[in-house]
Amino acid sequence: MNLWISEAQTKDLELRARVKETLFMGKSDFQEIAVVDSHQFGRMLVLDGVFQTSVTDEFIYHEMIVHVPLYTHPSPKKVLVIGGGDGGTIREVVKHECVEKAEMVEIDGLVVDVCKKFLPEISEAMIHNHPKLELKIGDGISHMKQAENKYDIIIVDCSDPIGPGKGLFTPAFYTNVYKALKDDGLFVQQTESPFYHQELITYVNKEIRQLFPITKMYLANIPTYPSGLHCFTMGSKKYDPIQSSVENQQGLTTRYYNKDIHRSSFVLPNFVQELLK
Repeated sequence: MNLWISEAQTKDLELRARVKETLFMGKSDFQEIAVVDSHQFGRMLVLDGVFQTSVTDEFIYHEMIVHVPLYTHPSPKKVLVIGGGDGGTIREVVKHECVEKAEMVEIDGLVVDVCKKFLPEISEAMIHNHPKLELKIGDGISHMKQAENKYDIIIVDCSDPIGPGKGLFTPAFYTNVYKALKDDGLFVQQTESPFYHQELITYVNKEIRQLFPITKMYLANIPTYPSGLHCFTMGSKKYDPIQSSVENQQGLTTRYYNKDIHRSSFVLPNFVQELLK
């Protein structure tokens, strides 16, 4: 059998992976969901034809979207994750001893169920009902409208700005994020590839700068994502991630993130800096 799965990364470029077996194929109220076992990346979650995560490289994305903000804030006690239905982000959040409560709002309950069954190493915090975790199946946009001065950190672990994720890239959403954070709060959102999504990166950076006195972008190398170079955008009311102390990370086991990666990820190539001017 010579079965391949493809993601159209742009209208002119595809990434293809040869598949051993299709483990799940279905459609929720929001999107098409597939889990395949690939030769190169192992088990992969695919939503609406877009590669979301794989058991081979998921640790890079999840460690970077979580540990960079959580080690920037000196004492994050209450953390909110918007999206992140595979469970990898919340898995990393609850590892931090200082976190007392980790809320997660995911719009698609079928994604959660599928990942708990087929990607247990990623969704382990959801499978075991971690005592810090409060999981809500619902609309993250509506949730943000109702929150005020509530969270130390908000992590927007969303899919691409299409379909269910489109509303998570709007000025109104960012305003509600700002309002939901405490006076020294901060937030992070995944913001795609500096090679293929330059207009989005410029737009998001502009919107975040209008709200947050400290706005930074950082990078990570993630093989399954478009171009392999992925970026995250942080908006912070008080704490600068470059100047923050990251020495208190001792005791946390990671495979990608460390204190030197924390600092160096904010060193941007010139062509990326140009996007932010």
